[in-house]
Order: sequence, then C-alpha cells, then structure tokens
Amino acid sequence: MTRLPRIARAAALLTALALSAGACEFNGAYDLPLPGSPVDEDHSFEVTAEFQDILNVVPRSPVMVDDVTVGEVTAVKRVGWHAAITLRIKDDVVLPDNAVADIRQVSLLGEKYVSLEPPASGATGRLSDGDSIALADTGRNPEVEEVLGALSFLLSGGGVGQLGTITHELNAVMDGRTDRLRHLLGSLDEVVGTLDEQKDDIVRALESLDHLTATLNAEKRTITDALDVTGPAVQVLADQHDELIRMLSSLDRLGKVGTRVIGQSKQDILDSLDHLQPVLQRLHEAGDDLAPGLNLLLSFPFPKEASEIVKGDYANTSIRADINLENLIPNGQDGGGLPPIVPDPIETLGKVGKCLASGDLRSKPCQDVLASLDLVKQLKKECKKKKYDGNPVCTLVELIPGDGGLPDLPGLPGLPDVLGPLLGRALTDDTPSAAPSDAGLYGGLG
Repeated sequence: MTRLPRIARAAALLTALALSAGACEFNGAYDLPLPGSPVDEDHSFEVTAEFQDILNVVPRSPVMVDDVTVGEVTAVKRVGWHAAITLRIKDDVVLPDNAVADIRQVSLLGEKYVSLEPPASGATGRLSDGDSIALADTGRNPEVEEVLGALSFLLSGGGVGQLGTITHELNAVMDGRTDRLRHLLGSLDEVVGTLDEQKDDIVRALESLDHLTATLNAEKRTITDALDVTGPAVQVLADQHDELIRMLSSLDRLGKVGTRVIGQSKQDILDSLDHLQPVLQRLHEAGDDLAPGLNLLLSFPFPKEASEIVKGDYANTSIRADINLENLIPNGQDGGGLPPIVPDPIETLGKVGKCLASGDLRSKPCQDVLASLDLVKQLKKECKKKKYDGNPVCTLVELIPGDGGLPDLPGLPGLPDVLGPLLGRALTDDTPSAAPSDAGLYGGLG
C-alpha cells in the first residue's frame, strides 16, 4: 500500500520533468496533442489574419472554404486594440493572395469558424506560408444576441410605434390630394429625366466649380488681404452714409430735370440732327481724303513730320527752304525789279565745254556762248587752262576784249568788233601772215 503512492508520485514527477524539458511554456489543454486534427503539420502552411472582434473563436476552431474544413486555428493573441489569429491550412488548398476572412457560425447555436474565400473581384497571386490577411479584409457575422436585441428594441415601442405614426400622417397628407400628388410625381419624373439628360453639363459644372475652388484656395492669401483692405473701405462708406444719401437724392432730382429738358428739347435735337445729316454725308463722301487733311491740320503750317522734331528735352531737325524771289520782290523798270539772274555754273560749264570740244567758233554751241558776255568770260577763263593750249577756239577767243560788244557779222553772229577785221582778212586774204596763226584760224573756222 505504501509502494503505490510512491510510484504515483514518481510518475507525476517524471511527467513534470518531461513537460519542463520539452517546452518553455504551457497553455493548458490547448497545447496538448489531440487526436483527430484535420491538418497534418508536415503538409500545411500557416497564415495570420487580423480581426477587430473574434467573438469566441479559440484554438482548434475549424477553418473552412465553401463549408469544407481545410484547416484549424492554432493561436490567438492580442495586437494593440484588435486580435490576430494564426491559421494552419492544408497544402492543397488554392486561394488568392488577397483572400478575405470572416468569422461565421455553423448554425444558430453552433460553434464559430473562420471562413476563407476569394475577393469579389481582382484576385491576384496565391496564398502561401507566412502571408497575412489585413484588418480591412476581415469581418464577422452578427451574433444571434445582437439580432434579438435589435428586434427587441424595434418591437418594444421603438421603431414600430414610430412607423405607425408615420403611416398615419402620410395617410392624412394624401387624403383628398391624390391627383395633385400624381401630378407632382409626374413632374418629378420629368425633372429627374431632364437632370439625367444634363448630367454631362452638371459634371462639367461641378468640375469647373472644383477648379474654381482650387484657384480660390491657392489665392487664399490674396483674398484675405483683399478682405482686410475692404474693411476700412466699408468703414469709410459707413461714415459717408449721409453724404451718399444726399448725393443719390440730388441725382434723382437731376434725373427728373434732365428728363424734362430732354423732353422739351427733343424736337430741336431732331432738327439739329437733320441739319447735320448733309455734313455727315459730305464727310462720308470725302472718304480717304479726309484723313490726310486732318493729319496736316494738326501741324499746320508745317508738315506732319514736324511733330517729330521735339524728342523729350531736345529738338533735332533739318529744314530745306524753297524761296522764289519773284513772289517777294515786285518786278519793275525803275530799278526796283529783280536782280539779274545768275547763270547756273554747271549749265555754263556745260555750254563752254561743248564749244571747246567742237573746235569751231561757228558751231551752234560756240554761237550760244558768244551770245552772252558772261559765257564769253567763262570761255576765256577755261582757255587759260593748260589742257586747252592750241585749241582753235581759244586762239580766237583770246582776241576778244573783256568788255567788247558783240556785233552781228555775216555767218558769225555775235563776234566783237576787234575780231571783225581779223576774221574778214582770215576769210578773204590769201596771205598767210594776215592772221596770227593760219593753222589756228582756219582750223577754228573750219
């Protein structure tokens, strides 16, 4: 009798030692291996799922897919303000990587289990060992107690009583107004149809409103500054309230007087407009000729370019004056007329040059030169140049006195008196000594 208790104590001690050597922590019966587990540890993978409320799910609770047990709950722990459970699932179970998990109940009073299923849309990947199902992809069904509690609240003077009151009031409102309500519903149908047709415009309006709101939000600082400045402006208007009222009253009286004046002068204004019509017609006929005239009128008597003379604080221009003395000095025979016209030097040299080039004093260019004392003087001046040495014309011109007359001779009009005898002898005398230079004279006379 004393030996059996000793044996029992020894067995208990050995069991305790075995448990202490085999594990660091013991959580009760859940840590003991139980027969009939639906999952083989060597042919399974583990997944973690987070739940806001796991109700009374405990380790060994089944895990199902389409009401078929495919695994079990192996651990339950608290993470912050929600729970995380570890699920062991068979290897041959194929689920997407973004599967969802719910806690459901086998029957009305049955046990709880974890249900796994693919998402409603967008399934990707495959659920494998070490994956985690986030809190947003988990949930639970309502408990029977919660359903009964809500039903009790509805039936115990809550929603049912209020529903009766609402029904009674609706009957009172609709009584005798069915035609008007039917018309109202028809109009409402038209309004809804119109809104449906204009939904694109409504969407664009809302988008524009969103853009406007974003712009206003970006310019919030500017709007705030404007409102801050508006405050003093409003205060000034408030201080000037009485003056503004008097101004508006005076403006009202002015409007009445103006109306009376316009009414009384209406016919005169119409007559003036009728008289103005021919003037406007002539202006219209002037057309493009009117603009240049108006442009010149602004700068008269100067051309329009005169407006560009002054540039800032200085003036810069060039003036070309064309003055005709005939318009300034009266012409008369008592010495008060215009002075003799001075021949153009360029034109004079042109005539003299033609005479010298002809080499014949009887040529037409030389006759034009001999007809003017000034041209004769210019011809004598040109003959003094070295390049005209030996020129037949210059040989004869040197004999013409500077102030001699220009008598008309036969065949040689306009020659001075001093050349008359010489030229006469040159033309009639056969003696070579009759002329200063026979070759020059005959060459000059052609």
